[in-house]
Amino acid sequence: MGCDTFVALAPATRAGVTLFAKNSDRPPRESQRIVSLPRRRSAAGQRLRCQWIDVPDVRETAAVVGSQPWWLWGFEHGVNEHRVAIGNETVYTKEALGPLGLVGMDLVRLGLERGRTAEESVEVMTALVERHGQGGSGYADLDWPYHNAFLVADPSSAWILETSGRHWVAKRVDDVANLSNGLVIGTDWARGAPDVTAFAVAEGWWPADAGPVDFAAAYNDDASVPENLCVERRRRGAALLGEARGRITPATMRAVVRDHYGDGVVRRPRDVADPFFRSLCLHGDPVDATVAAMVMELPRDADAIVRGWIALGSPCLGAFLPCYAEAAMPARLGVAGAEPDPASPWWRMHEIVSLVERDVPRWAPLVRARWDDFEATLVEEAADVEDRARRTPDRAVLLGAFMESAVERWFARAGDIRAELVRTGVH
Repeated sequence: MGCDTFVALAPATRAGVTLFAKNSDRPPRESQRIVSLPRRRSAAGQRLRCQWIDVPDVRETAAVVGSQPWWLWGFEHGVNEHRVAIGNETVYTKEALGPLGLVGMDLVRLGLERGRTAEESVEVMTALVERHGQGGSGYADLDWPYHNAFLVADPSSAWILETSGRHWVAKRVDDVANLSNGLVIGTDWARGAPDVTAFAVAEGWWPADAGPVDFAAAYNDDASVPENLCVERRRRGAALLGEARGRITPATMRAVVRDHYGDGVVRRPRDVADPFFRSLCLHGDPVDATVAAMVMELPRDADAIVRGWIALGSPCLGAFLPCYAEAAMPARLGVAGAEPDPASPWWRMHEIVSLVERDVPRWAPLVRARWDDFEATLVEEAADVEDRARRTPDRAVLLGAFMESAVERWFARAGDIRAELVRTGVH
C-alpha cells in the first residue's frame, strides 16, 4: 500500500501560507467519497466505534472534511475547522501487530476531530496508539494490517509522526517535508513513546549503550520490503519541494502529486523491479494506484477563507475541484460504493482512466489538455468568488454554490471526455 504526503510551511511558500498535499494510493477499484462531518457532542462515558474497535468518545469534536474509502470509518486525508490537515502512510516495521486495534485511517479522523493544532493532534494520536495499539486489516478484501506514519500540519507548524504497533516517535518539520511509505526519523526525534528505545534494545534491534534509538534504523523492516517501494519516490518528492522552496504554490503541489519522474502524463513503461516503477502518481500496480488527492491551503488569519483542492481518481488524468470546509459539501461528492455507479464522481473518473490506460501515449495528452483548460477556469473563478465572499456575511452560501457549480460542470466535462475517447477510437 502506497501514499505520498507533502507539506510546505509558510516560509517556503510564495504566499506565506502553509500548503499540505496528499496522494492516496489504494486498491485500483476501491472508490472514495468526500465526507463532511459537523461538530458533534457526546455524553460523558460514551464509546465510539471506529473501524474494528471501540474507543472512549470525547465531549465535543471539531468539524472535519475528509476523503474516505467507501467502506472505511476513517479518512485517508482531511482537514478540520481549526486548519489542521493530516494524511497517513503505510510503513513496514519488524514489530508484530496485534489482532485488532486502530487502523491508520481511524487515527487520521480521530486526530482531526480532536486536535486544535498540529501538536495537539499528534498528542491525541499518540495517546490512542499507546492505549489501543494498531491492528486489523486496511483492505476490504484482504487480511493485511499495517503500521502507519503521518504528516500533521497547521498554519504555523507541522510534525512527522511514525509508529510501530504501540511505539512511536515524532519530530517537527523545519520548512518542507514529504513521506513515502518508509521510516525517515533517526535519532532526531523530539518526542517518543516511553519505551521506544528500551523495546528496540530488548528485541536486539539497537545497542543498549547507543543512546536514544534511531527509529528508522532499528524498527524498519529491511528484510521483507524492497527498497523500490518508496526510496526513489521519497527522493523525487523531496527534490521537487526543494527546487521550489520559497515559491511553492498550490499549483506546485498539484504538479507534485501528478508527477511521474518528469515524464508528464505519458508514463514510461517500467518493470516492477525498476526502482522508478512506483512514481508519485502511481499506476500499473495490481495492488495500488493513486485514487484520490488533496491540496490544502492553511492560512494563519482566522478570518481568511480556507481553500482546498480535491481530486477523486487519478490526479494526472483528472481535475482538482475547489473545496471550502466552511461550506456544505456537494452531495454528489459523497457518492461511492463497491460497484460502478454513474452518479459517483470517483467511478466516472475510473472509467476515463480505464479508457486511457488502453493507449496512454495516445490518449493521456488529450485528456490532460481537456482537464487543464477546465482546472484553469476554476482557479480563476475561485479567486473572483472568494473576493466576493469576503464582502458578504453569507460567504458560506456563496462558496457552497460555487462548489456545486464546479461539480456539475465536472460531470459534464467528464461526459464529454468519455464521449470523445469513444468517438475517436477507444473501444
